[in-house]
Amino acid sequence: MGQTAAADIATISRISAVPAVLQVIGELTGLRFAAVARVIDNTWIACAVLDRLDYGVQVGDELQLVSTLSDEIRRGQQSVVIDKVSEDPLSRDHPFESYIAVPILRTDGRFFGTLCALDSDPAPLKSSTIRSTMESFARMLALQIETEENLQRTEAASIKERKTTELREQFIAVLGHDLRNPLFAISAGAEMLLRKVKDPANEQRARHILTSARRATKLVDDVLDFARGSLGRGIPVNIEPCPDLGDVLRHVIAEIQSIHPKRIIQSSIGDLSDIHCDRERVAQLLSNLLANAVVHGDPDGTLEVSAQVNEGHFILSVKNHGLIAEDALQHLFQPYSRPTGGTPQAGLGLGLYIANQIALAHGGKLEVESTEPQGTTFTFSLPPRT
Repeated sequence: MGQTAAADIATISRISAVPAVLQVIGELTGLRFAAVARVIDNTWIACAVLDRLDYGVQVGDELQLVSTLSDEIRRGQQSVVIDKVSEDPLSRDHPFESYIAVPILRTDGRFFGTLCALDSDPAPLKSSTIRSTMESFARMLALQIETEENLQRTEAASIKERKTTELREQFIAVLGHDLRNPLFAISAGAEMLLRKVKDPANEQRARHILTSARRATKLVDDVLDFARGSLGRGIPVNIEPCPDLGDVLRHVIAEIQSIHPKRIIQSSIGDLSDIHCDRERVAQLLSNLLANAVVHGDPDGTLEVSAQVNEGHFILSVKNHGLIAEDALQHLFQPYSRPTGGTPQAGLGLGLYIANQIALAHGGKLEVESTEPQGTTFTFSLPPRT
């Protein structure tokens, strides 16, 4: 692998949103292999990989699996979408059944590579907005690639920071507009199907589409919050009087309880009528903390939620009876942080990072304490208004 390929792989590795992009593609399409590939001459090199099919492809490997199809994309700079490869006369000899790939083009039109996904099973890729969503992802990646390349060129001399910031703002705009719109169309279409279909089989398919679209939307929302927090000006909040904050927090607890009916959640919500905050963001913070406690805490332990006002300070805490290793505590609020040695979990590993960014946006702080036998407690504290 040459220096150019190594530099491109390093650039892609510095784009923190890439793992999230690949996971959203997997959730949206149902395909179990996704990759970002760099094209140099006739060589297709994996820069980032999500491989649930155990093809054994690693970052830096050549993508022999898709080289022929990828040549079509390079020549025509057009997306390729195949629902069932074995029925396609030009691609029937490939060892997979469904395939989609879109070109990643730099802003000057030069071909960087592809964003692709495939699976050993056929999948209905042409009859949806999947293609437009992936093309939006490709445009976003192109902006981020150039942002990172510009950043590397300018960091040494500390110049052109304004251009880098503008490209980052464009990334957030593309992510928010281009990606959420097709997901909204998928959700709306699935809801319309649910109202019209009569037979159970099609109703089940429509519900599956709706559930997957909502999950993909949640993932995109998390990535958007991550982009705002780390690349933009922070997560935006609208601070206002929230006399109904207690009811909002009770609703979040009830929602988590309905999803996990076997878990015991105890709550103590005091008089919060004088709190000024962004109710939706505080609800999101609690939801992220409580969901994290459900997933990573002691599965047999009771979860405890407390929201009180103490000497003017708003204190919101979530306690579970699990423990966090001491060496993991210092990295807990970093993006894509996950417990080591555990089983794979759904989601992107952004929940605690976003919760911390919400706390900071309010002028408060989020802290964690994990000791035996007390367990682990996350505490959000908001000082009195001045």
